Amino acid sequence: MNVGVVGNPNYPDLGAFLATLQQKAGTAGLSLYSEDRIQSLWPSPLAAIGDATLDCLITLGGDGTLLRGARLLNGAITPILGVNLGRVGFLTTAGPDTLDWALDSIARRAYTTEQRLALQSSISGKGAKGGRVEPLVLNDVVVHKGGVARVVRLKVAVDGDEVAQYSADGIIVSTPTGSTAYSMSAGGPIVVPTVDAIVVTAICPHTLAVRPLVLPATAVVTIQPIPPWTEEVLVSFDGQVGQPIQPGERLEVRRAERPIHLIRLGPESFFKRLRKKLHWGDLSDRTRK
Repeated sequence: MNVGVVGNPNYPDLGAFLATLQQKAGTAGLSLYSEDRIQSLWPSPLAAIGDATLDCLITLGGDGTLLRGARLLNGAITPILGVNLGRVGFLTTAGPDTLDWALDSIARRAYTTEQRLALQSSISGKGAKGGRVEPLVLNDVVVHKGGVARVVRLKVAVDGDEVAQYSADGIIVSTPTGSTAYSMSAGGPIVVPTVDAIVVTAICPHTLAVRPLVLPATAVVTIQPIPPWTEEVLVSFDGQVGQPIQPGERLEVRRAERPIHLIRLGPESFFKRLRKKLHWGDLSDRTRK
């Protein structure tokens, strides 16, 4: 079985962990392939991820590393196993203490997968010849102001029907997976991953007449900066990569053709992960009087 590995090189003990992974993977009968940025950290060189058809992708780090791994797959149906080496790791399903179990489960294909809706974006209009297709994302696409923090005016439409002109610090277009990330911090709803939906959340709207929207997954969301608030407007993808959107251009966000597949080990439910990793509904700090 061919297994790709993506890792966060900022994790201080990643080299030691990769040595352990390489040894245990060989015992389990797994052939490992590495991304370029961690290639020098392996005890012995590995072939590059692009040299094989992958049966699985392992991400070593936190949610950010998993998001980067999902973009690296670029729509392939390869399932992703997230190994948490950080703090929260809400999307991950294993850790250093369960590595043996995780590798054995992969080798025996003894796991389940969750299909997660992804988003595909394009920028069209003046300066964007033919439309620029942007990276596939698992969490969110965000339009916001660059440079000095200040309000931006954005026209938002759904399936060509104008919703409103937003005066806010930005707009988040989120998947159900991303509803527990930036969108939640901005006051958006938690959406169970099995729900086919897209969430539009304004960041610090300058009016009480704006609330988050939950749209059908078939919706196409269009966002366009309104003059004269068109300078230094940026589009960010999963909070990791981004680019400016130029005056006269518009962003279209829609459901990607294929979902992203996340590996799950054991019976842990979505709500158990909410309680465990986000301390959802935790009242332990309150004492009975």
